[in-house]
Amino acid sequence: MSAPVYPAWVTRWVSGQWRQKKRPPVLRPTRPLVLADKVTNRKEKAGEATCITEMSVMMACWKQNDFNDAACAEEIRMFYDCVEKAEKERKNLNEDTLSPQGNMPSSKVNKLLRRFPQMTRYV
Repeated sequence: MSAPVYPAWVTRWVSGQWRQKKRPPVLRPTRPLVLADKVTNRKEKAGEATCITEMSVMMACWKQNDFNDAACAEEIRMFYDCVEKAEKERKNLNEDTLSPQGNMPSSKVNKLLRRFPQMTRYV
């Protein structure tokens, strides 16, 4: 008596070749896998407010002294010094550097994408 002859699909199924882990899945992207020429412009999130304590001390002094600037000259000077220092720090932050969150501004990303465009075809 001869051995039974099975169809080819049965031998593949028994040997485990039908399993997905044996062969990689077929991925077909819907769009070409290249970067876009530009990114959308997004507003940068406002940072923390500065000089809040100095401003609240100055306003409390004004309230106590019926909004007299002469009586609150020291508090006003401290507030303006704080504002000046915060402005210097804000100007020192260059646009080339990353934000504190680690993000790059969209304007800088667009400049880099214009400088280094995507290759759409091979030479």
